[in-house]
Amino acid sequence: MPKRIAPLTDTKVRTTKPTEKPQKLFDGGGLFLLVTPTGGRLWRFKYRFGGSEKSLSIGTYPETSLAEARQRRDQASALLANGIDPSETKKAQKAAGNQETETFEIIAREWYAKFSLSWATSHAKTTIRRLELFIFPWLGARPIKTITAPELLAALRRIEAKGALETAHRVKQVCGQVFRYAIATGRAERDPSGDLRGAIPPASGKHMATITDPKEIAGLLRSIDDYRGGIVTRCALQLAPLVFVRPGELRQAEWSEFNLETAEWRIPAEKMKAGAVHIVPLSRQALDILREIHPLTGHGRYVFPSPRTDSRPMSSNAILSALRRMGYAKDEMSGHGFRSMASTLLNEHGWNRDAIERQLAHAERNSVRAAYNYAEFMPERKKMMQAWADYLEGIKSGAKIIPIRATG
Repeated sequence: MPKRIAPLTDTKVRTTKPTEKPQKLFDGGGLFLLVTPTGGRLWRFKYRFGGSEKSLSIGTYPETSLAEARQRRDQASALLANGIDPSETKKAQKAAGNQETETFEIIAREWYAKFSLSWATSHAKTTIRRLELFIFPWLGARPIKTITAPELLAALRRIEAKGALETAHRVKQVCGQVFRYAIATGRAERDPSGDLRGAIPPASGKHMATITDPKEIAGLLRSIDDYRGGIVTRCALQLAPLVFVRPGELRQAEWSEFNLETAEWRIPAEKMKAGAVHIVPLSRQALDILREIHPLTGHGRYVFPSPRTDSRPMSSNAILSALRRMGYAKDEMSGHGFRSMASTLLNEHGWNRDAIERQLAHAERNSVRAAYNYAEFMPERKKMMQAWADYLEGIKSGAKIIPIRATG
């Protein structure tokens, strides 16, 4: 077992004497202080990228304190977690020159590094990737304070031309956040994205394909039970309608998040779109599925691992591909469709709308409220989840279709 590295202290950093050879004082997470024979104290971040070991200079002591060095390490680690070499931003700054360091790309990457630490991983990756694909190639090298609304619109029009209206609107929102960050830090005077209200057609608002007719749902459930693919995929398909979480949350489920004794699945905040812990009460039927697959995957990290390696979850299109092999077209049923299915029927049958919304983990606008309200309506949600599972089990077996009435 490797020796645990004790974190550095300000006293240790300040009082370590130079020696004939350079010294490395490690703090953890790749951060270390290089003490040179001449007395220099240089902060370095050691990391691996693309199979190679690299080192990033992040300041000197005492100009850069221990706390500031740790913050810069965390920012660099966030970039790495999203497949970005943290040296890119530093090289871009040097290439731009002293008079052009306030470019859109440099400030956008700075904004991203500061704020993405609190985002869900999938959201963070999507955000930076959209900027890299749609904005940086055309506006990235421009000083941010010189970018005009027509220039931003021209970049967004390229996305619109692909028919991706929702993406165009989301990229506009992200650009607005970058501009407002630049204003707050004194490097821009206004946000040109605000001038583009109504310039891009609204997205169609098309919902994910789903099935809400009870007879058709019964057929889908029977098809899932008869699925001849791998047992991992079949169990994921069987669990999906019972928990109606987002597909990414389901495929990345880890055994450490489940308590089969208390019948709860607690999804960590960093995996959730709303950025708050989410509790999924587990019905008797859901527990049966988890106990069925546990002997096969319970020794590893993921409940539904990739068939190639236990160190990764199943692929993002595994559920969708299985539905297609079962004969369901893209306009009939999707991975997200299990959420719409549950939402539609539970609302129709009289369950508390607020309890349904909380169980769907729809984003809470107030982040503080979201952090504390993850257990809101829990008694009713537990009752609702079991009633929903019983209803699905009943229609699958051919029982008379009756409403899932909420009881007191």
